[in-house]
Amino acid sequence: QVELLESGGGSVQVGGSLRLSCSASGITYGVFCMGWFRQAPGKEREIVAAMSSDGSFTYAPSVKGRFTISLDSPRNGRYLQMNSLKPEDTGTYTCAVQNGYCQPFNPPHLGQGTQVTVAS
Repeated sequence: QVELLESGGGSVQVGGSLRLSCSASGITYGVFCMGWFRQAPGKEREIVAAMSSDGSFTYAPSVKGRFTISLDSPRNGRYLQMNSLKPEDTGTYTCAVQNGYCQPFNPPHLGQGTQVTVAS
């Protein structure tokens, strides 16, 4: 059974930084893609960033240049470094993982989510 452990998040002022981390237990995939969705109140869920085991990645256009996803191989995890945060980055960020690569990203396993709030 795949379980995801998330940490990070919180509240920050505009222009600040936060780092999210996610690690997985129960992974038996040789190659897997892990990333984050986010959802703000009244908005649809969107993919923020995802990275596969081979290092290939994808970002939402709105976060390119500000967010960086990286591998945490010993823990079967990923980090998401979020810099230059904006109020529109506010939302619930949920880690997710799927077997294989990241295109398409429709993961069956999701974490509980963590709140990110950017105050103006």
